[in-house]
Amino acid sequence: MTDQPEPGRQDSPRLTTREAAELLGVKPETVYAYVSRGQLSSVRAAGGRGSTFDAEEVRALARRSGRREPSPAGGDLVFRTGITLIEDDRYYFRGVDATELARRHSYEEVAEWLWTGELRPGVRFEAPPETLAAARRTVGALPAHSGSTDRLRVAVTAAAATDPLRFDLSPEAVLSSARSLIPTLVGALPVVGGASEAEEGSSGSLARQLWPRLTARPADAPALAVLDAALVLLIDHDLAASTLAARVAASAHAHPYAVVSAGLGVLEGPLHGAASGPAHRMLQEAVDRGSAVPVVADHLRTGRRVPGLGHRLYRGEDPRARALFALLEDVPQAAGALAAAREVVATTARHAPLHANIDLALAVLSVACGMAAEAGETVFAVSRTAGWIAHALEEYGERPLRIRPSGQYTGPRPPQPTP
Repeated sequence: MTDQPEPGRQDSPRLTTREAAELLGVKPETVYAYVSRGQLSSVRAAGGRGSTFDAEEVRALARRSGRREPSPAGGDLVFRTGITLIEDDRYYFRGVDATELARRHSYEEVAEWLWTGELRPGVRFEAPPETLAAARRTVGALPAHSGSTDRLRVAVTAAAATDPLRFDLSPEAVLSSARSLIPTLVGALPVVGGASEAEEGSSGSLARQLWPRLTARPADAPALAVLDAALVLLIDHDLAASTLAARVAASAHAHPYAVVSAGLGVLEGPLHGAASGPAHRMLQEAVDRGSAVPVVADHLRTGRRVPGLGHRLYRGEDPRARALFALLEDVPQAAGALAAAREVVATTARHAPLHANIDLALAVLSVACGMAAEAGETVFAVSRTAGWIAHALEEYGERPLRIRPSGQYTGPRPPQPTP
């Protein structure tokens, strides 16, 4: 759309090009690109110097493109999402209390509902035999010391290679891929203790399939209920680092397997999905020593942060931890680890008002049930896959490549001599 002469009377405030660019979070040249595409209208300013833009029209475009006006503190880019809300020390999936969903429904049921809005009681996800076989072969080729996230990353790649329709980004195709990918990830993980195929828990709920890949101990109903609830509670947590990476991949119209790969790449960081490992080791030491007090003291004396405590989004106890602690009360073998976790919180509270987070609750489960330190990370990764898919579905419906921050160059100014 070309510039029109500026009318003598204006019905709404006008913005300069620079003001419009700041509101949209783009460069001035991009504002004119919006005009040329018909996404914005402009008029020549008085005297013909520059253009002006309708303020309400610019704000509407900012909302559509996922950008909002900067916060008073100069906040970051904000995305519109209808998946998770975190406020007042609680969190919700599509407006429903997530902890209540974890008490009432299985992981598959909640994932399906989060994706489609339809609750399907008893729904189960199944891995296609050819896809599962390819993922297992690929995982089996890794070195013995490989971690669970290493295995999940290569399993995703193998699953993608077997799906010739992976580039179909229609909601139906994406959901079909997701329903087969998640059980493929679980089925590709080795069984602890080397149980036979018949004994490995290859059927039933996803929690039951995952259990023998976390511990050699037999599953009982209360412990399985905790694992299933943990899977539900970890599905999403707003724009965490791995979810942002997944949305960036989806913004470039990467297929869902690539979206999950992007999320897994970030999840392995020690400040994100791998944070439950240190909490496990600390809690295991507290159980072995019979008291959490000297363990906490050792952490503080060496300048280490006590793991499993505090969360930047909650003033009080992480609601996910609170929900899991309540379920762990019904697991007899968890009594010792649960008491140690509470002693960690009470000991630390003497000088710092920190509360338990989800990593400490996962540590209670893993220590109590004889799981490895990385078990919490495995649960986190499998669970969060459903959340990344939900965010990908949202992002596929947005303007492609909209997530394009501008870099602030700090290097030497050109021209510089060629080295």
